[in-house]
Amino acid sequence: MNLQALRTFLAIVETGSLVRASERLNVTQSTVTARLKTLEDDLGQTLLIRNKSGATLTAAGLSLHRYADTIVKLWQQARQETALPDGMSGVCNLACEFDLWLGLGDRRAQTLMDQFPDLGISIWLGSQSDVMKWLDEGKSDLAFTYRSACPSAHEQMTLKPDELVLVSTDPNGPVRFDPKYVLVDAGEAFGREHAIHYADAGTARISFGNASIAQEHILRNGGSAYLPWRSVEGLVEEGRLFRLPDAPAFSRAVFLTHNRRLKDSTTWFDLALGALLGLSS
Repeated sequence: MNLQALRTFLAIVETGSLVRASERLNVTQSTVTARLKTLEDDLGQTLLIRNKSGATLTAAGLSLHRYADTIVKLWQQARQETALPDGMSGVCNLACEFDLWLGLGDRRAQTLMDQFPDLGISIWLGSQSDVMKWLDEGKSDLAFTYRSACPSAHEQMTLKPDELVLVSTDPNGPVRFDPKYVLVDAGEAFGREHAIHYADAGTARISFGNASIAQEHILRNGGSAYLPWRSVEGLVEEGRLFRLPDAPAFSRAVFLTHNRRLKDSTTWFDLALGALLGLSS
């Protein structure tokens, strides 16, 4: 299959027309049309219906679109790993959930860079579903995630759990009934324990599914929230946030997941994994 044709197909879908796709790719419209025809001839299917308003995916086009982006990205990754610069022994594709980056993922990535100067590091940040998808598709080698379940093709290690603490922009802020309290979705276990400890506290007016965004919100607008201690410790030391001492603390399990194939297909994996696990104790 022609990768240029696949990239052109993706550009048409993303821009909504052959004209805009040609502008994005800096090629003529006739080139875009020819590449699309090549792809349709290869598959024996019409992928797009062209009209005055642009281009619309057919059923076959929808099916291809689910795979096209993955195919193109895997090829880019393969090129990166097989065309390494001189002195590079390999590439580690490290994935991390957004809320595990600050104070965990960033430090682990730095450890890999410091201890393995001949190893290239490719970092992917995303949601939990993004990270698991990247692992499933082989785009990521190692991943920091809150998700405890993993497919049979992967192995998983338990790391030091996150300590979730109540912090506030007001050192004398209330532990209960704070009108500016922000609820952060930190998983089902946290939700259950939080509901038990704050059964009489009512419903928070504002909630976020991302701790980093919640942290930015209270720093900008004032208020309190349960956030990972690793991400707020520096802010507490600076006096920008205050840990409320009478509030209960909670914990959230953290995992390092990797593809089993790495043990046999790389020279750096065992050493890198040992370095990462050594930081988690």
